[in-house]
Order: sequence, then C-alpha cells, then structure tokens
Amino acid sequence: MGNTSAERREGAGFHTLIERRQSERTPVIVRVEYSTVDSFFSDFTRDINEGGTFIETETPLSLDSEISLQFHLPGSEVPVRVTGRVVWTREHGNGEGPPGMGIEFDHLDSEARTRINQLVRHLRAAP
Repeated sequence: MGNTSAERREGAGFHTLIERRQSERTPVIVRVEYSTVDSFFSDFTRDINEGGTFIETETPLSLDSEISLQFHLPGSEVPVRVTGRVVWTREHGNGEGPPGMGIEFDHLDSEARTRINQLVRHLRAAP
C-alpha cells in the first residue's frame, strides 16, 4: 500500500499527502503503542479500518514518518502488530477535530485484516 507520490496538501493546521482512503473508518478508541527508530509513544486511536487508523496526539509525527504499531482490538487478547506511516496530520485548535495523525498500514497480515474487518462490521451494525 505504498504511496509513490510525495504531493502534499496543506491547510490551516492540516497537512496531508494525497487522500487515498478506500473505505470509511469506524470510530473505536483503543490504546495504541507505537515507535519510530528512536522513540516510543502511547496514545489512543479514534477510528480504524483495514487501511489505517487515526491516532489522537498533541505531538503528531512528521508526514511520511514510518512507525511500528501495536494495539488490542476490543474483545481480543492477541495484539495487532503492524507497520505504517503518517499520511496526514492535524494540529491542535484548527476546529476540525482533535489533534493527531492519520496512519496508513503497511503489510497488514490477513489475520489482522480479518479481525479489523470483523470489528468494523460489528460496530457498524450496532444501533
């Protein structure tokens, strides 16, 4: 799922690479631990789909930063481990929502993809 384009779009407090999301994300809040080559972080997701997630954080990483993520889906003891990269960021106070960063997953294995899809279907079916 690599993005070969480096085109960037910027607005008031919002920075992004070309939007390529193919399916709508579903709201879900879970703790996510993520790391770069030299730093470790722990924050919360706000939404998820098989292609990526939004991590709410006051200090989003730079666009195109590569990260390793680990999180537990609700009702699962087995963590999802995946790599990804920052494809957009939102700064604090821009009025569009909480600050954070959009992550596009790379190399999501079929088991994790199935688990995420099952969660998304379940949450969308809930009243």
